[in-house]
Amino acid sequence: MHVEPKTKIGRIVNEIEETLIAVILGLMTVVTFANVIARYVFNSNILWALETTVFLFAWLVLIGASYCVKTRAHLGVDVVLHMVSPAVRRILAIISVAACLAFSILLLIGSWNYWAPFAALPMLDGTLNDQAWYEVNDIPMLDFLRFIEASMNEGEAYEKLPRFIPYAALPIGLLLLTFRFLQVAWKVLTGETDMIIASHEAEEMVEEAAAKADKEG
Repeated sequence: MHVEPKTKIGRIVNEIEETLIAVILGLMTVVTFANVIARYVFNSNILWALETTVFLFAWLVLIGASYCVKTRAHLGVDVVLHMVSPAVRRILAIISVAACLAFSILLLIGSWNYWAPFAALPMLDGTLNDQAWYEVNDIPMLDFLRFIEASMNEGEAYEKLPRFIPYAALPIGLLLLTFRFLQVAWKVLTGETDMIIASHEAEEMVEEAAAKADKEG
């Protein structure tokens, strides 16, 4: 279900999400395929392939969660919503989106506090615990990123990729998720929608009934 964003920032976030999802899926496919070829054809192994795929999958899940909020693709139960009046449904939608916002904001705060030390940034309480020298286990440092060594690692060379790069999936993904819930909250408050999820079950029943009617007609 594609929903065209109406604001400039919405279009920008939309492009970021869709581009990142496409790139990540492509990279995961290439890395996994290359490792399979290396293992079964050349009897070798790409040491960093598994860890790379795991990190890419984490990025995909977190960005995908945000994207699914936009496209209303998350699963939900709407039985109760169809049993109440539109006014009550709107109240329930406000409560639901408030709970989702609270949840995503708490996760965003926690993700920043977890990630910030790896990026040599202060946590939200002002605490600075510099762990920028932490590296991943297997992924080698990329040469085009070595410019960060002067500021992030006191000029010393990284042997492996610094953790703050793949771990950035946490704050970025949850920031996007919070933004999407804010969009939904605005739509609910302005009366544009009274449901956070799409009524997939109802849509499928209508489509099945229409298809059956066409056959019988």
